[in-house]
Amino acid sequence: MTDLSDLLLPETVLERLAAANKKALFQQLAVAASAAYGLDAAIVVERLVAREKLGSTGFGGGVATPHAKIPGLNHVVAVFAKLAQPIDFNAVDDLPVDIVFMLLSPVDAGAVHLKALARVSRRLRERGFVDKLRGAASRDALYALLTADEARDAA
Repeated sequence: MTDLSDLLLPETVLERLAAANKKALFQQLAVAASAAYGLDAAIVVERLVAREKLGSTGFGGGVATPHAKIPGLNHVVAVFAKLAQPIDFNAVDDLPVDIVFMLLSPVDAGAVHLKALARVSRRLRERGFVDKLRGAASRDALYALLTADEARDAA
């Protein structure tokens, strides 16, 4: 499955998000997760910051996949953001980040968390796909790209 519709809701796709730095970004992503999934935003930020201390989740090409395990979740969820301006993320290639896919998983979701993260990472390593995300002009267009099955795109 190449589409990410099982992870996202239309309201968890954010366009032209303005954040001055990584912490401000995490706070805004956490607010979106709180509104959509009923999570405690403070816990989401705390867990994202703790995970980021282990190493940057900015994997290059202007893309980051911050992720954390959150108490109270019963399945993997996500928030996607296209930033208005790239921010420093201490990414492996030192490039600023403008495409962010935050993944939140249940505390006990070991393999499920890793599989979801691998699926998102694979999709976001596709340069052409990321270029389409950067070129999308609306939240609806972003959501359509993120939730479209690759096989349908090729037809």
